[in-house]
Amino acid sequence: MSEQTPYGQGPPSLTPPDQQFLPPPAPWVPPPPPPPSVWNRIAAYIVLIAVVAAAAGAGVGWSLARAVNTHQTALSTAQPEAPIQTTNPTDPGSSNGNSSTAAIAAKVNPAIVDINTTIGSNQAAGTGMIISSTGEILTNNHVVSSSTTITVTVQGRSQTYAAHVVGVDVSQDIAVIQIDGKVSGLPTVTFANSSALKVGDSVVAVGNALGQGGTPHATKGQVTALDQTITASEGGGNSETLNGMVESDAVIYPGDSGGALVNASGQVVGMITAGQAQGFRSSASSVGYAIPSNTAVGILNRIRAHEQASDLTYGQVGFLGVSVQQLDAATAAQLGLNVSSGALVVGTQAGSPAASAGIGRNSVITNVGGSAVTSADSLGTAIRSHKPGDSVSVTFVNQNGSHTVTVTLAGVNP
Repeated sequence: MSEQTPYGQGPPSLTPPDQQFLPPPAPWVPPPPPPPSVWNRIAAYIVLIAVVAAAAGAGVGWSLARAVNTHQTALSTAQPEAPIQTTNPTDPGSSNGNSSTAAIAAKVNPAIVDINTTIGSNQAAGTGMIISSTGEILTNNHVVSSSTTITVTVQGRSQTYAAHVVGVDVSQDIAVIQIDGKVSGLPTVTFANSSALKVGDSVVAVGNALGQGGTPHATKGQVTALDQTITASEGGGNSETLNGMVESDAVIYPGDSGGALVNASGQVVGMITAGQAQGFRSSASSVGYAIPSNTAVGILNRIRAHEQASDLTYGQVGFLGVSVQQLDAATAAQLGLNVSSGALVVGTQAGSPAASAGIGRNSVITNVGGSAVTSADSLGTAIRSHKPGDSVSVTFVNQNGSHTVTVTLAGVNP
């Protein structure tokens, strides 16, 4: 694994604990994707996905995407706005089945944004929903995780906006970001009470399909199951269990993560988070999962209030700039290293704090800031317990012996 296994870059697989997924039954064919010219800049990843798109050629990332930081730093002392509320659905999902997909999507489109990020030397794309007129945006954590820059494109506005992470709940895959600078008058989404959802209700999935930008892509379907449990992983990397998910058959694409699952009245009942697909390079998913609106709103209100809790992380966290994997005895012997445990460096990002400190490939990191590093996971935990700008001691072993250096950490989004 890596100090960053970038959940936001690549699509995790989905595996319900109690069952195996079957592929979509032949002869299912997804709706035509957006124009083919987009495909050459969307990365292909393994078969079952969390639907965020990344640029072709994306490589190994550079900070651990799943270590939860317990060091809290609120970026703003401003008084938060009043909590966002869910409303009762104005139209049951199944009663307006004759409304066109475009008509339903048009009710929410103005408040759907494109999110583009820089992750290492690569680019990724996803979706967000505007939750305040002054530029607060709800999205998935994996859309912004491990990014160093975030830009937002608002429908109907020609400029793009820089943005920063306000806070995240990594365990629930929820993030709130804020457009930088002064903006006002932005349209916002309306959240409906997701407890009113029923299997068979009509829904429309709206998002930045394939990271192409422009008018959000929309597909119509039905709620096929409620209260689902899935496990999202990156094909052998860290995994995460998400509970209470809404399952639907509205077709979703890479890049739709953080987008809206809306009812027939255009009210948000869920946030698109993951999908099941086979042959991901050129196909969509007819089985998608969304975080219920009630869950998302509860967490975003906690973040907006800057609640201090172990499951919430605010602002950026420490960033070293190495890709690592678990060290085993056979590898240590093969490399001639006199160490039995630690995080084996398999790559160092050019210009990163690690590179400046001389921590190169085949080094084994054994201690950070006085905390023993016995695995790749413990390295991520140690690094992310510090803030950007912190100076920490790092001990590493290579073929020339043991070394301890002082490193000034850079910053990356949780």
